[in-house]
Amino acid sequence: MDHEPTISRDQSRAATKGRSSGLGRDVLVASICGGVVALMVGASYAAVPFYNWFCRATGFNGTTQVATAAPASGPIARKIAVRFDSNVAPGLPWKFEPEQSEIEVNIGQVVTVFYTVTNQAARTTAGQAAYNVAPLTVGSYFQKINCFCFTEQTMAPGEKREMPVVFYVDPSIADDHENDGLNTITLSYTFYPVKDPVVKPLASGEADKRKGNL
Repeated sequence: MDHEPTISRDQSRAATKGRSSGLGRDVLVASICGGVVALMVGASYAAVPFYNWFCRATGFNGTTQVATAAPASGPIARKIAVRFDSNVAPGLPWKFEPEQSEIEVNIGQVVTVFYTVTNQAARTTAGQAAYNVAPLTVGSYFQKINCFCFTEQTMAPGEKREMPVVFYVDPSIADDHENDGLNTITLSYTFYPVKDPVVKPLASGEADKRKGNL
């Protein structure tokens, strides 16, 4: 009679140990992969505020700076043209345009300009503006003292509003020889819809009254 092959007790233990160690490796690999995914997701969320802070601090990607007062040195003789651009993202029924398409200013001169916004919908809508300047390298020299982009804007049906921007071009740009041939800066805004607007007073409401240049 033929005898079926037998497996020794040691071989059985080795096979069981092999399966256990393989399962352990699978669990370890899965845990590592899960940890990496969680780390990447966390990093992606953290990257957004860090990127925004970096842009504001350095002027990277044409992000303008925030000032609280006029430059201490005052205006200089050199002049520069500032153009104003306006855009509205899909989904926001607003008409948005600058009252002047271009002005010429002295570098260091504090200037107030106005944009007009009209809610063309029959319902209340809300939006918030993103902004930058071109060329992108001048973001660190473009200083805004007051701007409607700092707050969410809520518009009643058919409402039309004048929104001021108070800014100056930092005189230190004259010391940056890479910008010796710079003649024009473009300030660009794009309004995006806000899906869940926060009900609060408009921060620039009082500034809507024309007071002329500061």
